Amino acid sequence: MARTTASGSAVEERLEPLPGAEAAAQHIVDGCLRDGPVGSVGLEIEAHCFDVADPLRRPDWDELTEAIAGIPPLPGGSPVTIEPGGAVELSGPPFPDPGAAIAAMASDRAVLRAAFAQAGFGLVSLGADPLRPQARVNPGPRYGAMEQFFRASGTADAGAAMMTSTASVQVNLEAGPRAGWADRVRLAHALGPTMVAIAANSPALGREFTGWQSTRQLIWSQLDSARCGPILGADGDDPASDWARYALRAPVMLAHTPTPMAVTEWVPFADWADGRVLLGDRKPTVTDLEYHLTTLFPPVRPRGFLEVRYLDSVPDAVWPAVVFTLATLLDDAAAADIAAEATESVATAWDRAAQVGLKDRRLHAAAVRCVQAAAERAPAALEESMTVLTRSVEQGRSPADDFADRAEKYGIANAVTQLAQG
Repeated sequence: MARTTASGSAVEERLEPLPGAEAAAQHIVDGCLRDGPVGSVGLEIEAHCFDVADPLRRPDWDELTEAIAGIPPLPGGSPVTIEPGGAVELSGPPFPDPGAAIAAMASDRAVLRAAFAQAGFGLVSLGADPLRPQARVNPGPRYGAMEQFFRASGTADAGAAMMTSTASVQVNLEAGPRAGWADRVRLAHALGPTMVAIAANSPALGREFTGWQSTRQLIWSQLDSARCGPILGADGDDPASDWARYALRAPVMLAHTPTPMAVTEWVPFADWADGRVLLGDRKPTVTDLEYHLTTLFPPVRPRGFLEVRYLDSVPDAVWPAVVFTLATLLDDAAAADIAAEATESVATAWDRAAQVGLKDRRLHAAAVRCVQAAAERAPAALEESMTVLTRSVEQGRSPADDFADRAEKYGIANAVTQLAQG
């Protein structure tokens, strides 16, 4: 690999073929976690977009882009993007603490919701679209190639549902000091089932109840575990190396030629890097490697910081408390100790959490302890949201139960319309 010079040949270096899988692994290890203090928080929140007058209709690309075009820069600095199925995402910049990140995102969501209401659209925070059939409206070539990959891999339905019918709350946290990486990444995973149960908010899909509190998590579990499963090795003592091994074993989804091309055979990235298979008649570059990492979707993804990706999209009344709980349990040392002990017995209960949520006795006990630890540390500005979340968790209820109650009373379509109308 070429040396970087002051003349800017770093760009050329990124376009040279990688020497092999070992060099690819080292590149991943060197960059996947960033040594530094904890505290900063970034949020990414998705919501399904519905036509208030006809909730069975999916707004098309032109309508969505027109609605977004008239929105001025948002006060919290979030750009607005459209997911493959028309869900709308706000991606907030990092803020120095969870309270600031939550306040900024809340202000951006308020502006976005008002602008979409003027266009006749409502934004609904559910982990899965309970009403409309799967359909892609975003014409981006990446998403078309992803559809081809999922069809070839035998996961067409789950892949389409993941891309076009799910929505999440993503919490981005610093990796923290190097000496604590292993414990921090282990805890981020161990918290997963408990937080999935707390935030479960997708009991229906395709106009039917699925029997799962988090159908979104069910959908992810139906995709290949080499791309979507947890990254940790047997002991989790070296998360950077675990991530490198995971990434090199994962099959390549897309190759650029120069537009995204679906790779319809199972080709681990290591095989491409070592030249055992050539894609586009060439070996991969650093740019190809970094793009490959964006096509891997584990529940916790290292990107210098930690992307925590396992939360359903939840209503405005509770998402601030859910975000604060997760950030506090990872960033506050005393709360982290409580969380590690509380979740030890359910640290791998992903499917159980998604299916029955807080109805599981052990998950309920862990959730109560975790939410109480966060509530004791919450600022006054979050008191109302924390009170709502704490009460629900103590009662063994998740947002999925609230939506199910509404849908059983009014029907799924009317329940969605009510939420879309605010």
